[in-house]
Amino acid sequence: MPHLQFEINRILDNDAKISFAEKVRQLFSRVMDTGTDHISISIREFGVHNLSIGRAKEPEKGIALVNADIREGRTLEQRRKLTLGFMDLLHATWGIPKEQMYVTLTEHRGEDFHLLERYLAGWEEGEDPLAG
Repeated sequence: MPHLQFEINRILDNDAKISFAEKVRQLFSRVMDTGTDHISISIREFGVHNLSIGRAKEPEKGIALVNADIREGRTLEQRRKLTLGFMDLLHATWGIPKEQMYVTLTEHRGEDFHLLERYLAGWEEGEDPLAG
């Protein structure tokens, strides 16, 4: 059950957040080869100077920090494609310069992700972790 956390240094429109979250779910599902029902997303809004990246020269244009807790087993190519996809979506939705984004992926065993009815198994190609 991935937890995808987006921290952005501006106030965001609710409709844009809803649309963004759905696009993130579809991206994650496609790239990571899994279903969508178990994907959790947090979008946190901060003031302009409440987030910082050393290389960001114009924080007023936007800064985005992304932390993604995912199940282990994906290839570097999948993880990189997901990371660049997050950046593309953030830029397309809110115009944040890609150079002012930072993404961290943390991998966990499937058993570290819990829902009411069960914990998840390890990732398998083409799986739907909530089926059956």
